[in-house]
Amino acid sequence: MELIRIPRIMKDTSIGHLLHGRSIGFVPTMGALHEGHLSLVRRSKGENDITVVSIFINPLQFGPKEDFNEYPRDTEGDMVKLKGADADILFMPDVSLIYPDKFLTYVEVQNLSEKLCGVIRPGHFSGVTTIVAKLLNIVKPTRAYFGQKDFQQAIIIKKMVKDLDMGLEVVVCPTIREHDGLAMSSRNSYLNGEERKAASVINRCLNQTTELIKSGIINHDQIKGFMEKKLSEEPLVTEIQYASVYDPDTLEELEIIDKEALLAVAVRVGKTRLIDNILITPVRHLRPLTG
Repeated sequence: MELIRIPRIMKDTSIGHLLHGRSIGFVPTMGALHEGHLSLVRRSKGENDITVVSIFINPLQFGPKEDFNEYPRDTEGDMVKLKGADADILFMPDVSLIYPDKFLTYVEVQNLSEKLCGVIRPGHFSGVTTIVAKLLNIVKPTRAYFGQKDFQQAIIIKKMVKDLDMGLEVVVCPTIREHDGLAMSSRNSYLNGEERKAASVINRCLNQTTELIKSGIINHDQIKGFMEKKLSEEPLVTEIQYASVYDPDTLEELEIIDKEALLAVAVRVGKTRLIDNILITPVRHLRPLTG
C-alpha cells in the first residue's frame, strides 16, 4: 500500500492512473476504521482498478463544543487494517496542506444541509461538503463510496456532485452493524459497557417501527410518537434530537407514509451522539395505532 501525504503528489498519481485507463475508487474517512469502512474498501476493490482511502479528521465539520480533540485516532491500527483489505493508496494529508493560510472558499448544499443533523449541528455539512469537494478534486475518482448510516451526508454529497458536474459516481453502501444491530461507528468507542447495551435500543426502535408501518400504520404523528416512546423507555437515552419518518429525497417529514420513506434517529446515549436510519416501503392502507 502506497502512503501519500502531499495533495499535489496524490493528484499527479491519480492522473497517471486515469491516463492509463484505470478506474479509481475512493473511500474518504476520518480514521478510527471499523468493519463499516472496510466494507466500503472491499466494494471499491471489486469495482475499480485502484482503490484510494483517505484519512483526514476534518476540523471544519466540528462545532466549537464538539469532540474534535477527543475524536478517536489510531493511525497505526488503521494502516494495518487497510493493508489487510488490500487498499492500493492511503492519502493522509496534514491539515495545513488542505486548509492553508487565508483559506476562504467553502461549499454548501442549501436546504438539505439545514434539516435533521443540520438543525443540531449548524455549519457541519458545509464543513463536510467543503472537504469532500477538495478530496474529490485531488483524488479524481471514478467512484466514491459512502455508508448509508450517514444517509443525510450521502444525499448531500450526491447533490453536490450532480450540481457541480463533478463527473463521478457516488455509491451508497449498506450500513454494517454489530451483532445486536447497533450501526458501526467510530464514536461507539465512547460508550461504556452499560451505555453500549443501552444503545441497541436504536436499532430495535427502527425495526419495530418498520414492522408497525408494514402492518398498515402510515400516519406521521402515530409513527413519530411510537418512535419517541420506544427510545425514551431506555433510561440511558439522555436526549432524543430527532426520531421520525422522512422523504429520502428532500428530508422533509412525511405526513402520510405512502411511498419509500426514511426512518431516522439521532439520540444521545449518555454523552455520546449516535445516529441511524432504515429505508422502508409501506403497505398502502391505514388503520389506527393500538396497544
